[in-house]
Amino acid sequence: MKSRIPIALGAILSAAFVFASPALARDQIRIVGSSTVFPFSTAVAEQFGRSTSFKTPIVESTGSGGGLKLFCSGVGESTPDIANSSRRIKASEVELCASNGVADIVEIRVGFDGIVLANSKKTEPISLTTKQLFLALAREVPVAGKLVENPNRTWKDVDPSLPDRKIEVLGPPPTSGTRDAFVELAMEGGARSIPMLKELRGKDKKAFKAIAHAIREDGAYVEAGENDNLIVQKLDANPSAIGIFGFSFLDQNEDRIQGSAIDGTEPTFEAIADGRYPISRSLYFYAKKAHVGETPGLQEFIAEFTSEKAVGEDGYLAEKGLIPLSAGDRKLVRTTGSELELLNM
Repeated sequence: MKSRIPIALGAILSAAFVFASPALARDQIRIVGSSTVFPFSTAVAEQFGRSTSFKTPIVESTGSGGGLKLFCSGVGESTPDIANSSRRIKASEVELCASNGVADIVEIRVGFDGIVLANSKKTEPISLTTKQLFLALAREVPVAGKLVENPNRTWKDVDPSLPDRKIEVLGPPPTSGTRDAFVELAMEGGARSIPMLKELRGKDKKAFKAIAHAIREDGAYVEAGENDNLIVQKLDANPSAIGIFGFSFLDQNEDRIQGSAIDGTEPTFEAIADGRYPISRSLYFYAKKAHVGETPGLQEFIAEFTSEKAVGEDGYLAEKGLIPLSAGDRKLVRTTGSELELLNM
């Protein structure tokens, strides 16, 4: 009987080692984050699963903020390997990561995207300015030299040239990178065009930002969740509403919805690529260097996502609406991915 004790003990220790190893406990890449980056990341994951010996990565649409919160929760098999984001990671999120032991982060810029405002093709298209967007959606707007609770109920109240139609905008929640980019690019841009608020910005940027970023909560703006496909479906069912989402969803649903010109520029692939369209932003994903070599295929997945066949001008992601970076920037991104260069804020 004595001879069996070391064998049993060895078996227990071996089992403990197996369950302590992240590489053996999870053999599939886990990705969370932006609903805008989701279709691109999913396409890469599917291609990766078909063309390599690794399992197809699991991709979840949680929103940029929600995804980065999960990403920054720690290192190990229970945490994501990658977080997609439709905005750059915030300093506060980097600090959260560091506090939980996520020190080595690799930042990959994927390409460009435009934030579009679109409505159903069952009704007339609408052209807007960033000033009109601010006056339609801000919680408080200037009236007779004072800031008051937004009194505008119809688009015609905002500007006599606009339709006499109820303001009803379906958009993302505060956890979304699309929402962050929209308030920074569209709402702030509109606020700066109003003399009273432009003057405030010169005196107190913090106070200006608080006003420019505050979206009304009286029903004119409806938080429609992180699922941009759902917003598209709701626009089809409600022709009087306008939706806010990434260009790729307009591109993939052009038979049902139409984009609005913003400040006189249509949301087209070319206008976003050359910077003429005013509401455009970069897309990213973030990877944990500590998981490379632990989660099988992570380094290879990064290589696939940054390859010319994926993100190049004729890549399969361009067919899904991704606006490519310049050739020089794509080369730099591939170097960042292959060498696992760390984030530099």
